[in-house]
Amino acid sequence: QLQVVESGGGLVQPGGSLRLSCTASGFTLPYYAMSWFRQAPEKEREGVSCISHSGGTTHYADSVQGRFTISRDDAKNTVYLQMNSLKPDDTGVYYCAAGPLTTIETLCIMAPNHEFEAWGQGIQVTVSS
Repeated sequence: QLQVVESGGGLVQPGGSLRLSCTASGFTLPYYAMSWFRQAPEKEREGVSCISHSGGTTHYADSVQGRFTISRDDAKNTVYLQMNSLKPDDTGVYYCAAGPLTTIETLCIMAPNHEFEAWGQGIQVTVSS
């Protein structure tokens, strides 16, 4: 059974940093693109970042460009989201999603309505003083 589990969330002051991890089980990461999403209270889930299976292609939402960095370590079956210069607007539940399984080097998806292979349960990130 494909599963992904997020970790690394918590409370941080504005301007601070957090690193989220997404660890896969039941499958190995190579050939899976991976994505991060977030959902703030009373708002729709939105794409934050994604990374192709090769790691050679990444995409970011405009709101996090230049502050967040997505990366992957296939040997550890883990994808990371390094979040710097955090703002209160970054507060929300962050989700990791696996998929698609693909050989296309440049493909990753930030659309939350895509049928991903697996979703994590989410982890809370709160940016507040």
